[in-house]
Amino acid sequence: MDSGEISLSDREFEAVRDKVYKLAGISMSDAKRTLVVSRLSKIVRRLQLDTFSDYLDFLDRGASPDDVQEFINALTTNLTRFYREDHHFEHLVEHVGKLLEDPKIKSGKRLRFWSAGCSTGQEPYTIAMALFDAYPQLKSWDMRILATDIDTDVVRRAQAGIYKENDLAGLSPERSKFFEPIGNGDVRIPDFIRKTIAFKPLNLMNDWPMKGPFDAIFCRNVAIYFNKPTQERMFTRMGELLAPHGYLYIGHSENLNSVSEKFKLVGKTIYRPKNEPASRSAA
Repeated sequence: MDSGEISLSDREFEAVRDKVYKLAGISMSDAKRTLVVSRLSKIVRRLQLDTFSDYLDFLDRGASPDDVQEFINALTTNLTRFYREDHHFEHLVEHVGKLLEDPKIKSGKRLRFWSAGCSTGQEPYTIAMALFDAYPQLKSWDMRILATDIDTDVVRRAQAGIYKENDLAGLSPERSKFFEPIGNGDVRIPDFIRKTIAFKPLNLMNDWPMKGPFDAIFCRNVAIYFNKPTQERMFTRMGELLAPHGYLYIGHSENLNSVSEKFKLVGKTIYRPKNEPASRSAA
């Protein structure tokens, strides 16, 4: 059996699209056909199957949860970098600065953030680095960042906190200062930052174990993979977990105009809940 790509019929492509939608809420356009063939062919070959139909039948009948997760992981896209969409982190720093002066929050010293679709970890680590850089006193606060992704492979990589030096390309010395060189062209996120972040696999279509409230939620370049009804359900649920004073940050090509009426736009791809009450909701 050769190791090349396997032909994908229209019927098989529709079956793959249907399955990844049911499992992960991902809506695949016709333009993703090449991606499907490229990423799934190697799995089909490794399983010593002949066709995508055989693979789909395997997933339906004999696959383990790990096999199903591998299918999902193969069809997710992970594109990220440190300080991506910089204005979001500038806004977050300003937002947290105001929270630090709020008497109720100051007395509890509790802050919670969620990076939904965290990929290989650059986003949640940037959240932590930006805040610790601006407010060193946060080291004595109960600050926690939840970082989730449906792709278990990238969650494992993110948890390790190890990156290549060229992943820092374009960062100023000030922003690079937290990274610890460990040899072989690698750098590592320091322990005190890694301990702030809990990396967890999470399928946004399933139950969410966290209860909130979150002081900010980052859900950037995630909704682009979902259809409108799925987006509406997801953002409604996020709105329920967001503190009244909290902010939702979404991707540069996304907007909530036709998706959710529960948020108001307050900046470039920055939203907050409508009708926020005067005080913070209970923890």
